[in-house]
Amino acid sequence: MELFADRAQAGALLAERLRGARDPVVLALPRGGVAVAAPIARRLGVPLEVLVTRKIGYPPAPELGVGAVAEGGEPVFDHVLLRRLGMTPESVADVVRRERRELARRVRVYRGDRPPPSLEGREVIVVDDGLATGGTARAALRAVAAAKPAKVTLAVPVGSPDTVASLRDEADEVVVLRTPADFHAVGQWYEDFEQLTDDDVLRLLEEGSAGDDGPDEFA
Repeated sequence: MELFADRAQAGALLAERLRGARDPVVLALPRGGVAVAAPIARRLGVPLEVLVTRKIGYPPAPELGVGAVAEGGEPVFDHVLLRRLGMTPESVADVVRRERRELARRVRVYRGDRPPPSLEGREVIVVDDGLATGGTARAALRAVAAAKPAKVTLAVPVGSPDTVASLRDEADEVVVLRTPADFHAVGQWYEDFEQLTDDDVLRLLEEGSAGDDGPDEFA
């Protein structure tokens, strides 16, 4: 299966699948999702915003996510995995507090004094660069749903087939370009999967303001 050149190319391809959206709010999950969402926002002619999420890691092995939290939402846990590890949500309370602090820091960095966008009654497109376990996407979708939008679309370039299927109940629509059977990690489906910094996110958000000028022409 052909790889995406980078997140920007993947976002441009996704944008073509989202042309029917009516004045949506585009919410990117930092950091990687912002690079995918930037061309979507430009081509749809709408501003680019962020919805900050943080993984809740298993303390002995933090790269293993047992849950996630999104701004404006409550922690969402993988209870099956927690039971398998002999843990409960209370067991990771310190991790949750630490990730909430980091989440608040990133909100301040990315949004500054701007209030979060109003989602009630709006069409919302939540964008990430891919779905592995889907923990952060699930937390984001539940936080968005609590704001009573008119429609929620999850848009990603690539994802694990099982994860994509499990998230269809969390969104009104899931738009995904590729669900490879041999999926192991998001990065394997990009030629360039360089990690983004906070400065990269801020630059992309500033460039995303070009969305206010109207949609680009599609090729």
